[in-house]
Amino acid sequence: MSNAKSYVETTGNAKVTANALNQARALALPTRDEMLKRAPSVQRFWDSNRFLLERAWQEWDEQNEHLAEWVSENLISEPLRNAVTLAWEDPAKEQAVANLWEEVLPGVHQAQLFDVEKLHLLRAYLDGVANAGIPLRPPYGIALNRNGGMLDARSEGYLAAPRFQEFYNLIMDKYMRPIARMLFPEVMGFDTQTFGFSIQYQEGMDTSLRPHTDASAATMNINLNVPGETFKGSEVDFFNQETGKVTRTVFEPGVAMLHRGSVPHAAQPITGGSRTNMVLWLYGDNMQIPRGAAPTSKAKAIARWAVPNTLKDELAPF
Repeated sequence: MSNAKSYVETTGNAKVTANALNQARALALPTRDEMLKRAPSVQRFWDSNRFLLERAWQEWDEQNEHLAEWVSENLISEPLRNAVTLAWEDPAKEQAVANLWEEVLPGVHQAQLFDVEKLHLLRAYLDGVANAGIPLRPPYGIALNRNGGMLDARSEGYLAAPRFQEFYNLIMDKYMRPIARMLFPEVMGFDTQTFGFSIQYQEGMDTSLRPHTDASAATMNINLNVPGETFKGSEVDFFNQETGKVTRTVFEPGVAMLHRGSVPHAAQPITGGSRTNMVLWLYGDNMQIPRGAAPTSKAKAIARWAVPNTLKDELAPF
């Protein structure tokens, strides 16, 4: 679609013919206070402009192909990319994937997800997104909502750029779901639906997150800071419910923490710099999550390395 091409959108009784990108940039975004209070006008804003915003992100993606072309599987760390590709070809070889994940405490594993040398390409793309001038809904369901956005198509005001959506779904379907199934057997059957958002912890702004659990079967938290982009504080605390022990973690650029959603965790205040993260969730239809004891045995490997054929529902945690 050409940048100059126009379309007709019907809003109420008015028909507006305009360039999608320019019209989206001219929208008056609801205030942060209105969004935090969940004012009815906020939902109306996102619902009435959904089609316009999706078209605007499509135009922006086409105009910024020099950024979008780098948002691909090549950003994944080569050892993990090779092991996962092999597991999809032959699930019996999934142990090579498991070997890359270190269990830092019960129910919490970490591994290098993104190639450190290429992480700046993803950040350049996300910086372009932040400067696009297109309204992007922040994750206002939690206290932290600065410089972040919703990533999943089930969320209103999401990052609808086609190249990013292709990348996001690849991470979910090819990487996160089968790995979560392998590490946490009980998520099988509770991982048909996806959810995601990006967030930035900034000094002197929204700086901490109280202890909580996630409404997910599994959560992947990825540090998107590039090498040399240092910060102080903002450690992530994980709580062992059996021992009462707290494990404080600081994960390096491109590293992902994959944990059960039921593991209590908290973010400490940031005291210097900024920390950029991508947070991804898996859960079941109608937002169902595993409850009770974990299964005594895993499903067969071939069942883990498969994409559910369940349709995406429209329920979002926030």
